[in-house]
Amino acid sequence: MEINGVYYHVEKIGDGAHHVLMMHGFTGSGRSFQDFINGFENKEDYTFILVDQLGHGKTDAPAHHDRYRMEKVLVDLRAILDRLNISSVFIYGYSMGGRVALSFTVAYPELVSKLVLESASPGLEEMEDRNARIKADERLAERIEIDGVKSFVDFWTDIPLFQSQKSLPFVKQESIYQQRMDNSPVGLANSLRGLGTGVQPSNWNCLKKIECPVFLAAGEWDEKFVLIAQEMKKRIEKSVFLKISGAGHAIHVEQPRKFGKIVSEFLSN
Repeated sequence: MEINGVYYHVEKIGDGAHHVLMMHGFTGSGRSFQDFINGFENKEDYTFILVDQLGHGKTDAPAHHDRYRMEKVLVDLRAILDRLNISSVFIYGYSMGGRVALSFTVAYPELVSKLVLESASPGLEEMEDRNARIKADERLAERIEIDGVKSFVDFWTDIPLFQSQKSLPFVKQESIYQQRMDNSPVGLANSLRGLGTGVQPSNWNCLKKIECPVFLAAGEWDEKFVLIAQEMKKRIEKSVFLKISGAGHAIHVEQPRKFGKIVSEFLSN
């Protein structure tokens, strides 16, 4: 659908009364949630709204990174929900999508009834850390533009964050690889520049204002995000945290059925 001058690829799965807005991570797309959704109990109770984020999947990849900034993405998501006549959602966000989901909840609390964050952070509090991350993301963006998507995906697949995915069946690994390859160099590079962790406003000081129930999850092998989630739990009054055994950063990929069951229980209670 056309939103604020940009085409967004939006897919709906199911026709249940409860709407779940699904926000994927960097290099992902909405279809990366398919196995995870299949793990939901009472799946017929939900309508899943899968949005390919700017520069990813089948959504447009604007030429200037300013279009990817968090405040503009949040306005786009609000417009998507308005177009679909949805006034209340459960929102689920993984990694980069978790930062977007959390920011959306802070910006539009009246629209979010429950929030699920998988391996997500509220951003960076210290300006020194933010500047360092901006520089690191710029180096990655330039690498994508110079070397192309295949070279970058080969590198990205091999970083420590995703080492636990090496134990997945080859067919699953190949599916993830091909899905990442479907992205454009412009989209990935500008996503880093416009929506990176260093560029986005920090939400740490906003956590105490969140009133809806929040489910925080991180894989046991992803120690950095376990610590972040534990700290977030201290600041969000109505929150629970669960460390998922046998998983790294991408829980919904590594433990889709198990995690789907856990998340659906949280949303249904």
